[in-house]
Amino acid sequence: MNRGADGGREMPMVEDVEFTSYYGRPIVKAPPWGDEISLYLFLGGLAGGSALLGLGAQLTERPALRTSTRLVSLGAVGAGALALIEDLGRPERFLNMMRTVKITSPMSLGSWILGGFGTGAGVVAAIEVDRLTGERIPLGPLEPLRSAVHELETPAAVAPVLFAAPLASYTGVLLGATAVPTWNAAGRNGLPVVFAASASVAAGGTAMVTTPVAQAGPARLFALGGTVAELVAMRTMKDRMHPGEVEPMETGEPGRKLHRAEVLAIAGGVATAALEVGARLLDRRAKRTPGRTALRVGLQVASAAAGAALAGASALTRFGMLEAGLASTKDPRHVVEPQRDRLEARREAGITHDSITTIG
Repeated sequence: MNRGADGGREMPMVEDVEFTSYYGRPIVKAPPWGDEISLYLFLGGLAGGSALLGLGAQLTERPALRTSTRLVSLGAVGAGALALIEDLGRPERFLNMMRTVKITSPMSLGSWILGGFGTGAGVVAAIEVDRLTGERIPLGPLEPLRSAVHELETPAAVAPVLFAAPLASYTGVLLGATAVPTWNAAGRNGLPVVFAASASVAAGGTAMVTTPVAQAGPARLFALGGTVAELVAMRTMKDRMHPGEVEPMETGEPGRKLHRAEVLAIAGGVATAALEVGARLLDRRAKRTPGRTALRVGLQVASAAAGAALAGASALTRFGMLEAGLASTKDPRHVVEPQRDRLEARREAGITHDSITTIG
């Protein structure tokens, strides 16, 4: 600092800092991920949540819910794998990730989680298809194995459930393990929890679309619980993050997607709660009460609309978070400001003799 021309006040020696980088290039290089990875994030959560609902439907004897969730689970994990392979460019790259198991690598573990989940989901989905056809699928010389496979239904249903929670949430760990500012901060402050809750919203909402109202009770409760958990976890995560890390989640196209996700989640959650009340009223009416059929049709239409809103909210959450992270790499402020403020906080706390701080 030095004195101004009048000698009466101090003036800064340098102008205010402008955050730039060499040749205007980003400080952190964004990964080359696009919509295929966003789709994979969403479908993985949908598959994991649907597997949990499928086992619950089996144990509570809800055949329509069991069938729909198992078929959705297999379809989602299969489509998700295709999206991942499309992003990788060549199928052999996916196989290369499964050559070893690396505990410290979320991507390596994720590949094995995806493979283990898909195997169990495939077995129970095949049983459902065989059941839907009246067990008339021609097996030829393997016909004697039909009954044996059906006997393995419960163990086969448990297998994907063991991988369901990791499949739904490991992508949050994967994003958090990168150097991308918003993802890294979100991963430290609860992104896996947000993704796990979002998986419940996606699975419950999709089951509400594909299952009769009378059997979709667990799906409604699953979706409601996931909606509340996701909204709370998202707010808590943002509150713990630096404003510069949150900014990409609240501005631009990523901010619009995440805002729409919140609106759809709230609207779908309120509608689902009302549906649960309506379904209970329907159950209490005598079977031949006038207006029962019309009420059932109305509830089914409302269920499909609410479920679609919830599934859309989950998808927008995944797409929005991926795009917010990519956006955070474009402005050096999102890298420098959080680091600078954390450094100052450590210094104020008296932490000055480590690899992060220096003595000024």
